[in-house]
Amino acid sequence: MEQPQKSQNKIGHWLKTSITARMLMVGFLVIILLIPLSYINGLISERSIRQQDVVNEINDKWGNHVLLYGPILKLPYKTYTETKTYNETTKTYVTETKTHINNAYFFPEKLSSEVDANSKTLKRGNFESAVFTTNMNFNGHFVKPSLLKKGITDEDVIWDKAKIIIKTSNLKGIKNEVSISVNNKSYTFETTFNENKSNQLNYLDALESDFIEKEVLTDNMDFKFNITFNGSKDIQIIPIGKTTNLKMISNWADPSFIGSFLPNEETKEITKDGFKADWKIIHVNRAFSQWYLNNLPNLREFAFGTKFMVMVDEYQKSERSAKYGFLVIGLTFLVFFLIQTMSNINIHPFQYLMIGLALTMFYTLLVSISEHSNFLKAYLIAGISVIILITLYAKSILKTFKFPLFIGLSLTALYTFIYVIIQLENYALLVGSIGLFIILALVMFVSRKIDWNKG
Repeated sequence: MEQPQKSQNKIGHWLKTSITARMLMVGFLVIILLIPLSYINGLISERSIRQQDVVNEINDKWGNHVLLYGPILKLPYKTYTETKTYNETTKTYVTETKTHINNAYFFPEKLSSEVDANSKTLKRGNFESAVFTTNMNFNGHFVKPSLLKKGITDEDVIWDKAKIIIKTSNLKGIKNEVSISVNNKSYTFETTFNENKSNQLNYLDALESDFIEKEVLTDNMDFKFNITFNGSKDIQIIPIGKTTNLKMISNWADPSFIGSFLPNEETKEITKDGFKADWKIIHVNRAFSQWYLNNLPNLREFAFGTKFMVMVDEYQKSERSAKYGFLVIGLTFLVFFLIQTMSNINIHPFQYLMIGLALTMFYTLLVSISEHSNFLKAYLIAGISVIILITLYAKSILKTFKFPLFIGLSLTALYTFIYVIIQLENYALLVGSIGLFIILALVMFVSRKIDWNKG
């Protein structure tokens, strides 16, 4: 019975005194703590998905993204087909002429728009969504349409059935009665559904005006109209004018200019109070014609405008912070390991485990507090709470003031470093790499006098 007892004592002595054993134990605990970290990442993802569901619900009721395609002049015309049938009674061929009504679509010669978007946030429970109300003023002119190039004479054009069409992605969000003035005559729009709704990707609702009088269809048809939307996410138009101008202003401070065309850099302004931008697109900048027969083309790929971008939200910041959990636990354990090795103070694996669990609690505190406050305040509360808890616990373990103070300062520096990285966009990788290099250099400097040959 003495031999097993001696063997156990040897193993216990090796675990207490061997640097290798301590390293293996610390590494094993770090791996074990990845399990609660993975659950925390799952919690953040679940809350983020819930937030997105609420945002989509708010946006669906308030108004979705705004895409406007128009105004377009719709002009009916006649075409004819002849069919010959053989009459058995008369022994002759009878020619029958059928008339077909088709439509030609003409885009404006000039299209100008001024867009003023006033943004705000809507809340539901702990979640919120950024939305806007935009007032869009359009003006420009058409030239008198002609189909002679296609062999269609003026006699076959049904001039008194001409209409103007506007297509939009956000019919629900329109907040005013829409009418258009053409050469100082007003025409009201009504909703039509003339597209295949099964193709939701390309589907746009259509508004059609009253019939345009023939005398209005002159060589220069000036038009203007106004439309107000409740919307979210983005505002875009399709540049169907031979020359298209767009001016946009908003109180939104974080715009992202999207689509096929960027605004003029010379006049673009972005401040903390909002932005101003303007675009000018001419017909040679886009690969489509100014008029079409029978069907309107899908021109979504040429749309441009502004995305009302929500910068990294609370859940994204929490998720990015949690990705550094492995680093925080590893470096904190490394500090305790170096203190234990250099001072010969014994730290039990259970105490390492308690310290690791306290570090993982930081992320649950961060997520739960940030749902009721801003991220900075949540980060400060969670960080200070965990740092004080671990510092006091280290004081009870290490029995001195010097080492716990060093641990508290190290954790403060580490959490500050991670917060700075989270806030950065373009330089996060660079700053993170430099920070990790400095940390590695400090560890190498501190550990240079440790005798690693002790076991």
